[in-house]
Amino acid sequence: MTITEILALDPTQAIAALKDKSADVPKWSALEKEYNPQKHPVNNKSLYPDVPGDCDNPAGTKVTRIALDYQRLVTARMTSLCFGIPVKRIYKSQTDKQKEIQRIIEAIYARNRIDSINIERGNMLFAGCEVATLWYAVAEKHSLYGIESNLKIRCANYSPIKGDNIYPLFDEYGDLVALSFGYRRKSMGEWAEYFDTYTANQHIKWIMNGKDSSWQVAEDDNISVGAPNGQGIGKIPAIYMHRPTPIWEDTSNIVYEIEWALSRAGNYVRANTKPLFGVFADEEIEYGGEKPSDSKSVFQWPANAKAGYITWELSETNVRFYTETLRREYFAMLQIPDFSYDNLKSLQLSGEAFKQIFVDAMLKVGDESGRILEFLDREISVVKAFVKNIRPELTDEIDRLQVSCELTPFQVSERKTEIENLATAVTAQIMSRREAIAQLGESDNVDETLRQIAEEGIVDLMGATV
Repeated sequence: MTITEILALDPTQAIAALKDKSADVPKWSALEKEYNPQKHPVNNKSLYPDVPGDCDNPAGTKVTRIALDYQRLVTARMTSLCFGIPVKRIYKSQTDKQKEIQRIIEAIYARNRIDSINIERGNMLFAGCEVATLWYAVAEKHSLYGIESNLKIRCANYSPIKGDNIYPLFDEYGDLVALSFGYRRKSMGEWAEYFDTYTANQHIKWIMNGKDSSWQVAEDDNISVGAPNGQGIGKIPAIYMHRPTPIWEDTSNIVYEIEWALSRAGNYVRANTKPLFGVFADEEIEYGGEKPSDSKSVFQWPANAKAGYITWELSETNVRFYTETLRREYFAMLQIPDFSYDNLKSLQLSGEAFKQIFVDAMLKVGDESGRILEFLDREISVVKAFVKNIRPELTDEIDRLQVSCELTPFQVSERKTEIENLATAVTAQIMSRREAIAQLGESDNVDETLRQIAEEGIVDLMGATV
């Protein structure tokens, strides 16, 4: 059944067909139990109950519960590895008009704070396994993009982490033909269910509130060409990305085992750290008759008796070995370095040596980069389509402009070493000065930087001649 035939059905049947999700994505309700440490087994009182009260202790005893936030930690670290260094967009601008288009695109990204958006999307993808970004236009006159425009381009992220339901619909060739969002909103004190569907030329919003027991069409817009709201771009104004498992994959049991070990050790510590005063004697000793002398108690014991505090010594070596081994294997299996401050503070390493620590991480980013770059390249296509509404006279140039994205895995490096390596490459004539400036990433306008360098060289040469 084609998307046109699906949308021609009655609302209930159409929504049921659009919810037929072909992407194999785990449900957030299951993932959240691993992602949220408050929902780990160690915090489940039915699995790990507190000690009930008795005559001597009516209130009972609360057991030690140590939950570790490792799943959230590896999610944040993987996001930092992919997007800690901002995504680089590489333009092949051949004409002045294409350079103007480049400036508009970069201005749109800057106004939407795309670097922060990428961080948010990374967390959504690696924890919730799917994310979608909807781009839309608002009618507003401004000059934020360096030109006069009647449209302001914005974007919004959707993810199960935020309570959104995403329903992509693919055709038999694997192309996305519709993207739908299901969500709840409160209006006038009542909750209502919403279902939005976007295709290349249509946007339909269905609603079902508390008064109605069936879906009703709230909006039905033709967005194929020249729509008043600026969404007429000839393609779905949204991008979708998913992965089959969360970034922590099947390692949650290791986290749970560390939590159990630490919690049990905590119970022993709490029960045995209070010292006991013991008397060792063959005769019966009477207590309570101690005589004070100068604010000190005087004890009288038999000649061969011994007395002193008895303390319990925890065999912490075994516990530490067990938990540290599990932690080390946890990060090793995920190919994510454990670059916490405690691990790195004792290492006196150079920038090149630190790069070796991040080899696994760079390989991991390489494994993940396929779906991410595909997502970002499609986003470029959507943004370019919106630019056509802003500068329709440059439509042909917008189509000719080639843009690609590049992920730079985060790594610890010495800036001095990087500059020296680039300078050596330029001197050895294996890299152009333009390429070196672009790779260093300090210049927003490589052409302008090259021009200033040339001018400064001429001034220096004139000074040397004089």
